[in-house]
Amino acid sequence: MPKRLPWLLSVILGLSLLACQPAAPPEREVFDEGTDSVDGGAISTAPVRHEPALPRKQSAPGVDWLPLVLSSGKAWASCELNYQTESGDQELHSLERQALTEALAPCDEGKVMRLRYQGKIAGDFAALIERIVVIADEQGIGKRVLDIDSAGGTVEDAIRAGDSIASAHWSIWVREDSVCHSACVFVLGAGDSRTIAGRVGIHRLIRLSSTATTRAELNSELRTVYAQVKDYLERNGVAVVLADQMMSVPNRSLRLLTDEELKTYGLDGINAAQDDLDRLRLMRKCGEDFVRRRDQFARQFDAQCKSQERDIDALNACGLQLRKKFGFPDEACLAESPMSEFDTLAEMLPMPGYPAGSAGMVHDASRESHRLAGRWPAP
Repeated sequence: MPKRLPWLLSVILGLSLLACQPAAPPEREVFDEGTDSVDGGAISTAPVRHEPALPRKQSAPGVDWLPLVLSSGKAWASCELNYQTESGDQELHSLERQALTEALAPCDEGKVMRLRYQGKIAGDFAALIERIVVIADEQGIGKRVLDIDSAGGTVEDAIRAGDSIASAHWSIWVREDSVCHSACVFVLGAGDSRTIAGRVGIHRLIRLSSTATTRAELNSELRTVYAQVKDYLERNGVAVVLADQMMSVPNRSLRLLTDEELKTYGLDGINAAQDDLDRLRLMRKCGEDFVRRRDQFARQFDAQCKSQERDIDALNACGLQLRKKFGFPDEACLAESPMSEFDTLAEMLPMPGYPAGSAGMVHDASRESHRLAGRWPAP
């Protein structure tokens, strides 16, 4: 035993030193998603320009209404914000003006629409967004939700769609059963508000149209494309460091963003750029007290609802209950109140087959909001 004592003491000392070391930070989740040029990704195909691209609404006003079929994915239009049954979702088979007008006609009463999209970010998706914006404007449908599930696609088309979204006041949802990967992140960044329960991931751009023959030539092309990407991110209130993070992830892998990173990069919650505009407008229209309570609600929603709930329906229900604490909906500024998209007659009415639980809370809160506004009798 005495001969083994020094060895035992060295083992004990080594273990003690290890125990005193700080815990290693958790490794970021990077995994091979099998993303390719067909199923998604972040693909750049446009000719390289050596100056930042202008926002879409400045460079190409108007919408092209040439016949077009949606082939890169599937889309559904709904006038309901619940998605548990999807019984009211109407699939959009045509992108022609008459067909889209008829699909959104039922939303005229409540002035709320939800566009569900599953598929690749491509030119037909960008055209869908542009055309839906025109029809919604014509019908006065001011509350618009993009309910998206996409593994990515073409960067230029994502930016084109994003600029249409940014100029037309959309909320964007990534459901618990959905993803928003690579090029889809550019679409996500354009929303006035973003509610995320699913997975958001990034990776390096792919230059399919490159003529480079050396690594230096390819990097030069990529730097130009990334400069245009950074310009887009900046004008939409997203941290430009996100583009640098994308550069570090191989395009055949995917890095999932954590909840903290989504907030840090400006991809979750209220869009910072839009919030600056809204703050000035709301101070004039609704008053300083309204803006203060709105800010308090937003902070409490992040701290309370997002720490407890992991699906869109429950997040909405939590927010609708919480906002009453801060005096919302505000009778003087109903349309500007947080989550005012739920304050419509269509959302008040009972829906057959709608499940009990958190979804029921949405209707209870919506019914209460209408009672406060004088449009629903007291119980």
